[in-house]
Amino acid sequence: MEPYESKELMEKLKNKPLRKNILKLAQMHTDRMTRKITKTDPEYYMLDCLMTDDMCTVALQMKTRIGYTAAELAPKCKMPEEQVQQLLDEMADIGYIDYNWENEDHHKQYCYPIYVPGNAEYLNMNPKIFESVPEVTASFEGLSRLPLEALSPMIPVGGAGVGMRVIPVEKAIPAAPKSESIEHLSFWLEKYKDSLSLGPCSCRIGRRIHNDGDGSLEDDVCIGVGDMAKYMIETGKAHATTYDEVIQVLKRCEDLGYVHQVTNIDGENKIFAICNCERGVCYAMRNAFLYNTPNMSRSNYVAEVDQKNCVACGQCVQYCPANAVKLGQKVCTVRPITYPKHELPDAKKWGKEHWNPDYRNSKTNCYDTGTSPCKTACPAHIAVQGYIKKAAQGRYMEALRLIKKENPFPAVCGKICNHRCEDECSRARLDESVAIDDIKLYIAEKELNAKTRYIPPIITQTGKLFTEKIAVIGAGPAGMSCAYYLRERGYPVTVFEKDAMPGGMLRYGVPSFVLEKNLLDAEIDVLKQMGVEFRFNTNVGQDITLSQLREQGYKAFYVAIGCQGGRLSGVPGEDAKGVETGVALLHEIAEDETRKVNGKAVVIGGGNVAIDVARTAVRAGAESTAMYCLETEDIMPALPEEIANAKAEGIGMNCGWGPKEILSENGSVTGIVFKKCTQVYDSDHHFAPVYDENETINVPCDHVYLAIGQSIVWGDLLKDTRVEFGRGNGPVADQITYQTGEPDIFVGGDVYTGPKFAIDAIAAGKEACESIHRFVHAGQSLTICRDHRDFISLDRNNLAPEAGSYDLVGRQVPYHAPSADAKLTFHDLNQPLTDEQVKKETGRCLGCGASIVDQNVCIGCGVCVTKCDFDAIHLKKAFDKGLYKTEDRIKLVLGNAAKRSVRILKKEDVQVHPMEGYEPSEEWAGPEPLDPGTQKTGA
Repeated sequence: MEPYESKELMEKLKNKPLRKNILKLAQMHTDRMTRKITKTDPEYYMLDCLMTDDMCTVALQMKTRIGYTAAELAPKCKMPEEQVQQLLDEMADIGYIDYNWENEDHHKQYCYPIYVPGNAEYLNMNPKIFESVPEVTASFEGLSRLPLEALSPMIPVGGAGVGMRVIPVEKAIPAAPKSESIEHLSFWLEKYKDSLSLGPCSCRIGRRIHNDGDGSLEDDVCIGVGDMAKYMIETGKAHATTYDEVIQVLKRCEDLGYVHQVTNIDGENKIFAICNCERGVCYAMRNAFLYNTPNMSRSNYVAEVDQKNCVACGQCVQYCPANAVKLGQKVCTVRPITYPKHELPDAKKWGKEHWNPDYRNSKTNCYDTGTSPCKTACPAHIAVQGYIKKAAQGRYMEALRLIKKENPFPAVCGKICNHRCEDECSRARLDESVAIDDIKLYIAEKELNAKTRYIPPIITQTGKLFTEKIAVIGAGPAGMSCAYYLRERGYPVTVFEKDAMPGGMLRYGVPSFVLEKNLLDAEIDVLKQMGVEFRFNTNVGQDITLSQLREQGYKAFYVAIGCQGGRLSGVPGEDAKGVETGVALLHEIAEDETRKVNGKAVVIGGGNVAIDVARTAVRAGAESTAMYCLETEDIMPALPEEIANAKAEGIGMNCGWGPKEILSENGSVTGIVFKKCTQVYDSDHHFAPVYDENETINVPCDHVYLAIGQSIVWGDLLKDTRVEFGRGNGPVADQITYQTGEPDIFVGGDVYTGPKFAIDAIAAGKEACESIHRFVHAGQSLTICRDHRDFISLDRNNLAPEAGSYDLVGRQVPYHAPSADAKLTFHDLNQPLTDEQVKKETGRCLGCGASIVDQNVCIGCGVCVTKCDFDAIHLKKAFDKGLYKTEDRIKLVLGNAAKRSVRILKKEDVQVHPMEGYEPSEEWAGPEPLDPGTQKTGA
């Protein structure tokens, strides 16, 4: 729970004198019927903070939700009518009361509303007071929570007129059975099309004021309708809008995954507001999630998954506000997999032990039994199974769009990724893993043609771009990933790069024969088309400082300069001419491929960079090239295929040797002495090499390239900042948010983690985008309701796909140029898979993951349906409940409470609310064994 009643506020309230008239009014209108109100209760201090005694005198004569005029109230208050009119207008302006024209002759009448939805929200939407009066936001939080602590388990489906009700996204509502008109937003918008307003969200305002937001912003998401719209406009709490504008607002909110709710206190012929709500901020939905009682919010629908169509892309899981959808599996198994149903209070005593006070931070993405290993293993958690399915259907642009939700550089990764997804692929248990990277590269090469590039739409809540400028320092994979996703969210982003071209180590550290630069340029061009600005040859800290950038209006900085410096080994002779770091050679060749390496070259190191350096030296004309590393070949850091490539090009591979001394004559290298390495790691697998100093070899050479690690070249970038430095001179930052000791500076990629792979940096860039988005908006927490993207891989040893249930085609291999040809050029002579090979290879995917819905948790919003590209999740009608008047809530709640008590006494095991025409969902027990030849991807 998140009460906003600070110690300071409570102390202030205790020291204030009690106002008996305010106490009487608070007691008169409280929703907590058995509660004796005190001056520290929100019902009291909400009124006490701004209501004068004269206002209170008038308000005491007003029954809840009954219309009055000044003429009617004046005699009761014993005041002149003019004074009462003035007091009514002042209270309406503040938000204590509202007004409408709902009477026979349509005259204006004033009403004292319920607290929520009602005057607690009106006060919270009043820009004149919510910033400066802490009682306003604190009381709204308490009044939306406290009355429901005891009531929530007893509320029946339909909400019983208690507050708000979910209305599904209209396009998610099934055509059959016939839905009621009140279940459609279009019905309400048509009804009120001539009287609409647009204003800020009161819940989001409250969260922001208390620095408790989750990045979901308040502007223009609350839609007032009917007389309420007029009231909100006239009192300055909202602005007038049109039907068409509201349609656009709803569309943008659906794109962002917000949930539509309407007021549920006036019966089936009236609502007064449409809210677009988000899990981490909404007080109405909070009561369903906090108390684990979805009846207060849920619509008449629940979601269900079509297993045969589901590909575990995870979009439904990402956007589900209730965390009702999680990823599971669907391939046949040795041991059955079952998925639990959430407990409900229908036939069970319900206390605090059943609550979920940390609901905003307890989201889980998959069941403990796991899901697709490919999605789990990928650092960016790309929907591998999903884009393979799209490719199998020939829908390549849709596949590209799906990949780019997590990775803006699929072509780059198709070429240089270390394919952890393939290492964990379930298919490998049968024969060989699916060629995931080759499929991704085939899809991504559509980017080479400017006409077939996927340019993501920029979606913001208001439809307008943000004004907060963001500076990204470093145009490598982390920096450009962050820039891509920031721009997609509507930010003006400038990328500062010290080199003449973007790409970082992708351009200057990966040779063209591994990654052709036209692929890289095509994917970077997408960022430019999106509106990302690049400034090259700009060394931040030297050419311009962070302080100067702040003066230019930049609100946050993402430092992603990578590890572009090399490391020396510290042995004697390293200052000789001809000794150079490997990354320096790669950078020089990237700038000028005509640069020559004359004579014999020795490369020290056993990683992928060392192999790139050695293969580059071959192409630059080295007479001979040999590699020396500490490790034995079986534990070399380089990928096996990279080692094979090096050997095929005639590069000598000498394992188990470390440098002892570099030999020189007249200041130039003539050779190097190596000593035998007998052990690389200690018993705890820490790097702790042991040498036999007596066993040495002398290797004549003209060049020594050291590829034994990389370093950070800071310059004056972080001069005069509060950023601290740790191991390897790397910046100290929060492991989740990447925020440093200087609040507006965030870091990521290799500069933070040390040298890793491009996909790790890309994933980090997207996470930094989330942090920066929250940081530049006041009152937003960097951690609350954050998706930590934790996934669990299914147990591949438990899989038992039946013979005949999957294609028997072997792994498809793209064309690889002969090494004799390849080593003569800096161009990549290898070819992607052919069209026919892609069809065969995509058919090899077992499709082992699937989404699972717990219908006991689902609130029937339909957001999942709008996010699914595979027609795999739908709404079905489970209930038949309308909207109710708040005056009927006691009868409805008590009636349900009585039935519930009987069920508890009888100890009935009820999984969902039984209703006429609705069969309770059975626990899904996982896939059944297949008969041979039935389906290609399991049950």
